[in-house]
Amino acid sequence: MSRTEAIAQFNQALKLGKKYYNSCVSQGLYPFPQVLEDILENQSTAGNINLGLIDIPMDRIVGTYASGRKMAFAGNFMPLLEMNTEFGHKWIDLCVAHLDESGITDPIQAYEYLGQFYVQEGHKRVSVLKSFDAPSIAGQVIRVVPAPSQDPEIQKYYEFMQFYKMSQLYQVTFTQPGSYARLQAALGFAPDQVWTEDARRGFSNDFRRFTNAFAQLNGEKLPVTPGDALLVYLQVHPFSELRGMTTDAIRVALSALWPDVRLLAQGEPISVSTEPEPAEKSILTRIFGAPKPHVAFIYDFDPQKSAWASAHEQGQKYLEEKLGEQIEISSHLCGASADETIEQAITNGANVIFATSPTLIDACRRAAALHKNVAVYNCSLSMPYAGVRSYYGRVYEGKFITGAIAGAMADGNRIGYIANYPIMGSSAGINAFALGAKLTNPRVRIDLKWSCLPGNPVQEFKDAGISVISNRDADGAKPFLAWDLGTYQVNPGGTMTPLASPRWKWGKFYEKTVRSLMAGGIDAVRDSNHAINDWWGLSTGMIDVDLDAQLPASMKQLARILKQGIVKEEIDPFFCPIWDQNGNMISDGSRQFTLEERMRMDWLCDNVEGRIPAFEELLPQSQNLVRLLGLYRENIPPKTEEAAL
Repeated sequence: MSRTEAIAQFNQALKLGKKYYNSCVSQGLYPFPQVLEDILENQSTAGNINLGLIDIPMDRIVGTYASGRKMAFAGNFMPLLEMNTEFGHKWIDLCVAHLDESGITDPIQAYEYLGQFYVQEGHKRVSVLKSFDAPSIAGQVIRVVPAPSQDPEIQKYYEFMQFYKMSQLYQVTFTQPGSYARLQAALGFAPDQVWTEDARRGFSNDFRRFTNAFAQLNGEKLPVTPGDALLVYLQVHPFSELRGMTTDAIRVALSALWPDVRLLAQGEPISVSTEPEPAEKSILTRIFGAPKPHVAFIYDFDPQKSAWASAHEQGQKYLEEKLGEQIEISSHLCGASADETIEQAITNGANVIFATSPTLIDACRRAAALHKNVAVYNCSLSMPYAGVRSYYGRVYEGKFITGAIAGAMADGNRIGYIANYPIMGSSAGINAFALGAKLTNPRVRIDLKWSCLPGNPVQEFKDAGISVISNRDADGAKPFLAWDLGTYQVNPGGTMTPLASPRWKWGKFYEKTVRSLMAGGIDAVRDSNHAINDWWGLSTGMIDVDLDAQLPASMKQLARILKQGIVKEEIDPFFCPIWDQNGNMISDGSRQFTLEERMRMDWLCDNVEGRIPAFEELLPQSQNLVRLLGLYRENIPPKTEEAAL
């Protein structure tokens, strides 16, 4: 490179430096590189680690170790001193060497703190290479380790340090805790597995193209990183697909998931719908592109073998009875691939998908990303995805009623309660039952056990002399008289007498939802800036309470009064003074809980004896569902996928 070209490069860099400086000054911002000594002055540290010679990403070099060099550079490391200074001559000499045979070969010396780098020696080398947009520079690096703290930024950095031990990478960053472990698992690595050089190089190349696609979608305007967006992408697509994709192809695939990236940037807001949308105008042709909706039911389990799937099949039949010739209905049992099953349904003309199991959520997200003209629903709760609408029932309303009956019918002050899984909404059901029982028996205690843990809760309750047990809810597929459903009384000799049970009536949801779609009441089902969860209760008919014919008339009357009060919003199970198991006042009885608070309850009332189990305690067959819907799903160790690198 000629000296004339180097001088031109310096002048261009000088303009950029002065522009940056003047812009900062006009806005009252600090115009120079950050000084690490100043930053550390009031910070506690836990020592230094010599990282040796590494490739330092240029965009992570933000400052200088000491204040002596800072006046020569603007905050973007472009020069501020004129060309006729000793600084200017040395800068130009380095610029000539950069593209000469000799090149800039000497590594710089730098300190790293909280993922950012501060130059101790080699400032002009950094400046020259930044002016050429070089991606990295070799450097001898010492890491300054911050003292452990409850500060979220410090905790995220400790997660990064663990990740760095495995990957030796600085390129990928996140805003959400736990993300490094999720990335490690998504790539098929064990938590402590060290990356090979080939894996490191392959990931870096693929992530560079992904980062470029993220920038093309103006992702830098969002408060998320390319790493955050990558994890959104990996929830739907395996990393191995990136290996052969161009930046343009990645941009197209990522743009289909962009609503979910925006939701992440907004803190994953979820809009909860508690009743059918009003049907005001017809936009049928715009939503469906055809005069008749084709509704496809997707089953992950055979309805002939699964009570859950059978209940949804009953809902499908109810929809057929109610809408008859107005719609087309098809049903599909997933084979080896849920994606292929849903894709085949859409190929056959389906424009409304009801996927009846939470485990189908990933396949639903992929289908929604590919088919913008298809309304995709997944039976689950608290899913923060814009492309898929989830639906579930507020079963806690029915639990409150059966709890009141149990409190009145129990011999003594103990009632057994068998919960299924520690998932969203489950604690609301337990607490509503406990509060209902307390309504009719102020001294009552609820013994809580879980069917997802080893043991035989029913037998344990019987052995303890407990006379009333609440078991799993009537799912709509079996007659209520089955002894293992709902709340029942244990008779002398061990026989069971059913009392009452909440019941799912999926057909009510399917009918009202399809009618609303036909009339145009769900204009926001696609291309929404919000994740929408339908969480319907007694007032919609989706949840009901079955009462045994032999139940005393007074109990039937009580159930009717409570149900009518809930439907009319005159009774709220949680609108009362409430204390938790630790004696903390949760509510003084003067406010109503938000729907989000009810959905995510992670505490238990003071009259409940038992606890919410940890993920590691669950039976293996229960863990997949809890990963999807668990109360603490953000803290569950990620499941390692197939190797992608």
